[in-house]
Order: sequence, then structure tokens, then C-alpha cells
Amino acid sequence: MTLATATRAGRPAARVVLLKSVDERGFIFYTNFMSRKGRELAGNPRAALVFYWAELEWQVRVTGRVVKISDQESDAYFATRPLGSRFSALISRQSAVIASAAVLKEKLAKIAARYPEGNPPRPKHWGGYCVGPDEFEFWQAGRDRLHNRLRYRRRRDGSWKMERLSP
Repeated sequence: MTLATATRAGRPAARVVLLKSVDERGFIFYTNFMSRKGRELAGNPRAALVFYWAELEWQVRVTGRVVKISDQESDAYFATRPLGSRFSALISRQSAVIASAAVLKEKLAKIAARYPEGNPPRPKHWGGYCVGPDEFEFWQAGRDRLHNRLRYRRRRDGSWKMERLSP
């Protein structure tokens, strides 16, 4: 999915991230809390998601408030990740400038030697976020650009209001 965040001042950024799960709370993904997206979410805990299927000519947009998930849930998911990914989470200062790829390889070798049993703990700077939706827009391409657009907005009472939008 594409995840869009913005600084407190409104400077936007978008990137593709792995949607790991969806439940009654919302859309869950994992990352380094000190990454650019993590810093932006700390200062402005709102985000937009985009799912796009070119072959189907469909798009779904979601906006909502973002919260960190529990340490227990982050720990449980971290333990299921491939060992190399867990080691990378420990050594990477995601989004920070580095001198070379060799620096990362050296750090990786050191961390692998530190945990020869292959069971590193989840770093405190890494975990999950949940985007709790307050708006969905479903878009389907239409003939002569008469696209079908439906928006659902969450009301204060928790119910959803559906509106048809002009293409």
C-alpha cells in the first residue's frame, strides 16, 4: 500500500509499505519509529493510504488517525520475521544518511555474532502502527472518464455516511 504522511508543517511524503494485517481497529504496518515516517507520525498522527489495482482499474483511498500498537503485538510479529530482517531492524537507522553499504554489512556481521542463537530482541525503536480509518473512497474507472466514486465518512456516533462523488 502507499502510505502518505506529513510533517506538522504540512510537508507531505509518500512511500510503499507492507500492509501486514487488517482488523476491526484498522490497517496495521510495521516500521522503525525513528524513520522519516515515524518522526512524521509522532508530530502529526494522521495518514492516508492508497491501494491501486491497475488491471482492475480500481483504487481505494483511506484516511485516518494513526496509533502505535502494543509492545506485545509488535514483539509477537517481530519474532515471526526472517532472522536477517530482525537483525536489520536492530542495526538500521532507517532514513539516516550512511557512508556506504559496507557500513551496514559490518554492523550486520557484529549483530549476528552477538546473537549466535538467532533470537535477537525487538528493538524499542521498531514496532507497529495502526491507521484507524475515518474515511474511505472507492474509485472505479468508468467509460468516458465517468468514474464511479463512493466516499464513506465516519460520523461521530461511529456509523458511516455514504456519498457519491462526481468524477
